[in-house]
Amino acid sequence: MMQQPGVAEPPRKPLLVITSQVVRGGISGRGLTFSLERIGHDVWFLPTIVLPWHPGHGKGTRIVASSTDFAAIIGDLTTSPKLGEVGGILTGYLGNADQAAAIATLVKAVKAANPDAPYLCDPVIGDHHSASGGGLYVPKATAQSIRDDLVPLADIVTPNAFELGWLTKRDIETELQALSAARALGNERVLITSSPAMRRNAIANLLVGPRGAVAAEHAAIDSPPHGTGDLIAGLFLTNHLAGLNDEEALKRASASVFELVARSVKKGADELMFAQEQQSVVRAMALVTSRRVIETKARA
Repeated sequence: MMQQPGVAEPPRKPLLVITSQVVRGGISGRGLTFSLERIGHDVWFLPTIVLPWHPGHGKGTRIVASSTDFAAIIGDLTTSPKLGEVGGILTGYLGNADQAAAIATLVKAVKAANPDAPYLCDPVIGDHHSASGGGLYVPKATAQSIRDDLVPLADIVTPNAFELGWLTKRDIETELQALSAARALGNERVLITSSPAMRRNAIANLLVGPRGAVAAEHAAIDSPPHGTGDLIAGLFLTNHLAGLNDEEALKRASASVFELVARSVKKGADELMFAQEQQSVVRAMALVTSRRVIETKARA
C-alpha cells in the first residue's frame, strides 16, 4: 500500500506460512517468504516437504517429516506464548494427507489467540496443464484432506480453475461458471487464479467476495515460470491485511505477478527472478484492468 507523505505506515504483523520448500527456485515457500519479508512482514515458515526444485524441472528427492514429527512441531506452535502475534495464515502444498488435520489444529489455535487473523487456503492439488496432461498432481487422499479439513476453515481460498472445479464437482469453462462455483464453495472470499478471461490472449483473476465479484485481467505470457499462484495468494493476503478494498488488493497483486513474470521471461529465466526484480513485488508499475462482474445470471 502506498504511504501518504508524513503518515507513518502501521507495522505489519507476522504471517504464518505452511507450504513446500525447494532448494533452487522461487516457487512456494521460498518466493513467498522473500516477498512477504520484503514487504515488511516477519514470517513463521513451516515446510510441509523439502524438494531440490520444482517437479517440472526434473525428478528429485522428496523429504517429508513423519506424521508424528509433523504433529509434534504443530503442537509446539499451538502452545507458543507468541501465537497471538500472528496476523494471518497461508497454507499451500502439503506433503501428505495427514498434515491437513494437524494444520487445522494450528489454524484454530491462531484464530483463538487472534480472532482477527485471516486464514488463506491455497488448495494446491492440480491444474489443467500438468505433465500428465492435466488433473490432480497430488494423491487423491491429500486433495480430499485439503477439501475436508482446511477449505471449510478458510476466510480466503485461492484455487485455480481446475482446483475450483474439483472442489465443487463442477465444470469451469466460463466466467459465470467460475463465479457460481465460487459462491457454492461458501467461503467469504474466493480468488480464482487463471479464471476464464473475457479477452483473447489474456489471463484473468476473479475475486468473489462479500461485496460482489471483480475480475482483473492482463495479457497472457507464453511459458511463464512456476510459482505465480503461490505469489498472488501471498500478495493478496498482505494487501487485504493492509486495508485495501477487494478490487484494489486484487489489482495490485495481479500487477505485481504480471510484471515479475514479464521481467523474468524477458531475461530468459526459468524461475521467477525475485531477487533481481524485487521492486515488482513491492510496487509494480504494470497496468492491470479490472471490472465488476454481474452475478444475477450465475445465481439463477
